[in-house]
Amino acid sequence: MSRTTVRRRITRIELGGQESHREDSLAVEEPLEIRVGGSPLSITMRTPGHDFDLAAGFLVSEGVIAHGEQLRSIRYCAGGQVDGENTYNVLDVVLTPGVPRPDVSLERNFYMTSSCGLCGRASIDAVRTRSHHPVGADHVTVSAELLSTLPDRLREGQAVFEKTGGLHAAALFDAASGELLVLREDVGRHNAVDKVVGWALKEARLPLTGTVLMVSGRASFELVQKASMAGIPVLAAVSAPSSLAVDLAHDIGLTVVGFLRGRSMVVYSRPERVLSARTDGVRKREALV
Repeated sequence: MSRTTVRRRITRIELGGQESHREDSLAVEEPLEIRVGGSPLSITMRTPGHDFDLAAGFLVSEGVIAHGEQLRSIRYCAGGQVDGENTYNVLDVVLTPGVPRPDVSLERNFYMTSSCGLCGRASIDAVRTRSHHPVGADHVTVSAELLSTLPDRLREGQAVFEKTGGLHAAALFDAASGELLVLREDVGRHNAVDKVVGWALKEARLPLTGTVLMVSGRASFELVQKASMAGIPVLAAVSAPSSLAVDLAHDIGLTVVGFLRGRSMVVYSRPERVLSARTDGVRKREALV
């Protein structure tokens, strides 16, 4: 089930020209309620599609689960509209027996908009979730040449963005070969990342050592946090990171690359993981000494 786009009547105005009327495609944004064992946990505004991945990735990001065997099942709940038609906007997650249920305290309000993955948290300290998959010791390296190809490859894979111009995307690449492992789109950048992480959980790929997470837009604190929780050592973005994102990346040993456009990029943390022709030459000379 997927309702990623809708058609709406629009009026196009060009200064000095004529008005035109036609139908256009818009990216769908709908609420998704995530329940655990029948109890409501979170409501997020998302683009329908890969909802099970989204729920699984969200639980990894929140530290509720860290491995696929901790997730027993996910299903859509019935109901939604007055006429009884299922809107497919409510999910129930069943954890494996023995896995602690998430503690929804007064300090944590799990309502999220499509633009913020951390809305409702009481303080910054509350979002520094301890990862089950630390990235600091990951010895991955990635060539700057390979990194420079990722924005175009991300853009080429954005099928819904091509129709609407209104979605973020996140893609996971193998740092050594450059192989595209998975790509997801959503109105929320944090949702797109959760969908990638949820796919990896279901495919028994966590932790995601030796990988690069490429995102459209900026590299925010919550994306660094989500990459850390999944064991992703390198986060690359076409735009700027925030100061808090870079601070967290330094603390946990995650590489953040920003302004990745064309043949240039800015490395904000753990730069030794990004190999340019110059750094390759230096390392080879050092090895001969």
